[in-house]
Amino acid sequence: MSPAPDAETRAGAVFDALSDPTRRQVLRGVAERGPLTATALAASLPISRQAVAKHLGVLREAGLVQAERVGRETRFEATPAPLTEAAQWLTATGAAWDQRLDRLVARARELRRTSSPPRP
Repeated sequence: MSPAPDAETRAGAVFDALSDPTRRQVLRGVAERGPLTATALAASLPISRQAVAKHLGVLREAGLVQAERVGRETRFEATPAPLTEAAQWLTATGAAWDQRLDRLVARARELRRTSSPPRP
């Protein structure tokens, strides 16, 4: 059974967002210390606040963080559901490939058995 197209799209957004090592570092910071502002997060990273804000924007589009306005600040908090869904996508895709490989192995054994000359 393959994942639904919308699950494929959401998983793709997560994988795209996590393909950048700096973005993974930003997400890790938010997950471990959040909710926090881009400024607070930038203070602990070797990149500018503007770069952190851009990375947070990509993570937000993928659903990996959510933003909440508190007064004049925007605080970011990690959202674990998209990671769980991406892990489920990986599991389902891996299971489908395992089934295909099992069928291929079974077919190869069948062919070997039927094409081998009889043993004396």
